[in-house]
Amino acid sequence: MEGIDSGTTAWLLISSALVMLMTPGLAFFYGGMARAKSVLNMMLMSFASIALVSVLWVLVGYSLAYDSAGPFVGGLGYLGVTGLISEVGGGIPILLDVAFQMMFAVLTVALISGAIADRAKFGAWLLFVPLWSILVYSPVAYWVWGDGWISGLEIGGYEVVDFAGGTAVHINAGAAALALTFVLGRRKGFGSESMRPHNLPFVLLGAALLWFGWFGFNAGSAYAADGAAALALLNTQVATAAATGAWMLVERIRYGKATALGFASGAIAGLVAITPAAADLTPLGAIALGLIAGAVCAYAISWKYKFKYDDALDVVGIHMVGGIMGSLLIGLLAASSAGGSAGLLYGGSAGLLAVQAVAVAGVLVYSFVLTFFIAKIIDLVMGFRIPEHVETNGLDAELHDETAYAFDELDELEGGEPSSPTPPGGEVASQQARP
Repeated sequence: MEGIDSGTTAWLLISSALVMLMTPGLAFFYGGMARAKSVLNMMLMSFASIALVSVLWVLVGYSLAYDSAGPFVGGLGYLGVTGLISEVGGGIPILLDVAFQMMFAVLTVALISGAIADRAKFGAWLLFVPLWSILVYSPVAYWVWGDGWISGLEIGGYEVVDFAGGTAVHINAGAAALALTFVLGRRKGFGSESMRPHNLPFVLLGAALLWFGWFGFNAGSAYAADGAAALALLNTQVATAAATGAWMLVERIRYGKATALGFASGAIAGLVAITPAAADLTPLGAIALGLIAGAVCAYAISWKYKFKYDDALDVVGIHMVGGIMGSLLIGLLAASSAGGSAGLLYGGSAGLLAVQAVAVAGVLVYSFVLTFFIAKIIDLVMGFRIPEHVETNGLDAELHDETAYAFDELDELEGGEPSSPTPPGGEVASQQARP
């Protein structure tokens, strides 16, 4: 094909693969925090998202997100993307853009699953994924990155900044997660039973894979192997590192000890927060953003106990709150020396903060309301929540007829009596269960 920039194309190919790796990484991250008797179900929710959204994105999702139409949703001109096979734009094959953005669509819906760990019907999830992807993700992606109302919004001469998905991915998924917690209700024993991850090595492995893949997520969003990509990559690293320290400091103050779980949680909070701002802050600004977001998210994950919503793996506390922090702090910390507009602390006006706030509010309200409606319809049609005995016995055995760990064989090898496929006590999944 003529007009292809081989360097840019190579970088986007690599970035697409890196972002794809994030969803399996998320499966390990969430799986490690699930009950031992439900870890496969938790991981399958992420892997099922890969399968469903990948096909759906090619059929209709990309068209709704990127075919120019009205202010609220794209058109149907790119259905099946067959007509784009020989097209080139921005130095890359258009099909590479389809693939790169596909990985974002996959990850976003998979993020939601952590909020409803241990209590959702797998069949209901398989119906929710395509409906949410079409009705919520694609329109919001069009608003932000297509020709929708957010991309055209301007206040005081400032336009919305969302470099790699603070609104379209993280606030979108976090608001949807909050809506689902209201539809499905709280888990049995929420607030009264111990809520500790069952496999912290899985959690750390998942966090490491996510951190690695996030370089493609953020730096790849520059759509070139250039200075913006280099700045985004460096900012991603230092913001994340700063957030881990801030989170563990909050842990030390609140609970007396810093934990491996806190390190992993802080890393994700930093990654989320820097996503919209990755190419608009200086490295010092990125460190400040990471410190603020890590500390705020470390407190935010405890709000579920105060307000009685069961966000099992803290999707709301990390992704929604982290996405809001990252998007709004652009209005304070953005530096013109990074190549964009200046925030309040760098001599800019309140216009940038205002336009960011409008974008955040728009995505929050739309995602929450429409997700609540979608989930309610599914609940009425087939029921979204599993029966109590399935929750008690474990989703792996009851829904999938398999278990992650051979408990009976382990007992026999140790000379004890065979046990049930589920571990006694049934540790409840939660990202932040503290003494």
